[in-house]
Amino acid sequence: MIEITPSAQDYFNKLIGQQDDEGLGLRISVSHPGTPGAACDLQFCPKGQNMPDDRVQEFKGFNLYVAEGSAKWLEKAEIDFEDDPTGGQLTIKAPGIKGNEPGQDAALEDRVAWLLETEINPALASHGGRVALVEITENKEVILQFGGGCQGCGMADVTMKQGIEQTLSRHIPEITAVKDVTDHNSGTNPYYASDSDGQSAV
Repeated sequence: MIEITPSAQDYFNKLIGQQDDEGLGLRISVSHPGTPGAACDLQFCPKGQNMPDDRVQEFKGFNLYVAEGSAKWLEKAEIDFEDDPTGGQLTIKAPGIKGNEPGQDAALEDRVAWLLETEINPALASHGGRVALVEITENKEVILQFGGGCQGCGMADVTMKQGIEQTLSRHIPEITAVKDVTDHNSGTNPYYASDSDGQSAV
């Protein structure tokens, strides 16, 4: 069961009332459920265009159609709307859509990928950037590559040392180093290798 707060219901009824479409409802689904990249997709759903196996929740003024395959990932989800001077903010809290955090016995790659997608990239996204895992060496060095607004940014080194490296090392102590192999000058991917001293080389 998905909870829609009274303020969000009022907001949806206002939006639906502005459309010239009798019986208009809402449909929610989850893309990439059970992964760090999972996300909710909420759209208008004209009458009769919902899928036959959608679960239906009735609210005053509209129906919410929940994609059958997404229903289990949306248990205890909440849709809220907070009014503010800029027009308000709609939020969807769905604690189960990303699945469970990998345990300490999971592969190092899985634990690093989880942190990148759930903690680090959401923060970088506010600056239009992201970081991707290139590889993890035999010495447990995490090799990363920046993209988007972070590629070529003069603050990338600070972000790496004070943000990403500290976050990864705090959660995964066995990591020995975190390195950036992004070519911030040309915008192309550099060739990464380890020399005899274990330092990155391009």
